[in-house]
Amino acid sequence: MDSLAKSFEPAAIERQWGPLWEDSGMYEPTLDAAKPSFSIQLPPPNVTGTLHMGHAFNQTIMDSLTRYHRMKGDNTLWVPGTDHAGIAT
Repeated sequence: MDSLAKSFEPAAIERQWGPLWEDSGMYEPTLDAAKPSFSIQLPPPNVTGTLHMGHAFNQTIMDSLTRYHRMKGDNTLWVPGTDHAGIAT
């Protein structure tokens, strides 16, 4: 356990796998009318900009759902959202 990094550093992993994933077309958008579609809106953090475990959990669920539908072959779209904390501003 002494060899684990103190924080997550994705650069080495992305350097190895990123080009393979990009070359394979995994990130290419699809719009096949014969396939079901899945879309989810990504809300921004609150106006305070403070992130907490709830935000991390929420983002993980949305990411997992989007990737799941993408792997099933569905047309997928993860849309950046609008401010959901307008009252605070």
